[in-house]
Amino acid sequence: MRLGSVIGRVTLSRTVPALAGARWLIVSPFTRDHFQRGAETPPGMSRDPSLVVYDNLGGGVGQTIGFIEGREAAQPFDQPTPIDAINAALVDEIFYKPVSK
Repeated sequence: MRLGSVIGRVTLSRTVPALAGARWLIVSPFTRDHFQRGAETPPGMSRDPSLVVYDNLGGGVGQTIGFIEGREAAQPFDQPTPIDAINAALVDEIFYKPVSK
């Protein structure tokens, strides 16, 4: 599971019938830099490409979510479904303590 910030929503004019009514989020994934900056810096856009995530938990713009990519993203569906990433968690807080060297 990776963490990311929701930066927008997607509206489709056409969709696969199995996904009719689905919600889609645009997510900017967190990188190591997000955690090293600390809590005083709000999370923003990462340098990594953003991705579209299927959402069945009700994530909104500005929220931090945990998402799963790849084959595991399609596991919740009974039939084979063309999904690359799915929202798996709505994150309230992140605690990060770097390891001392």
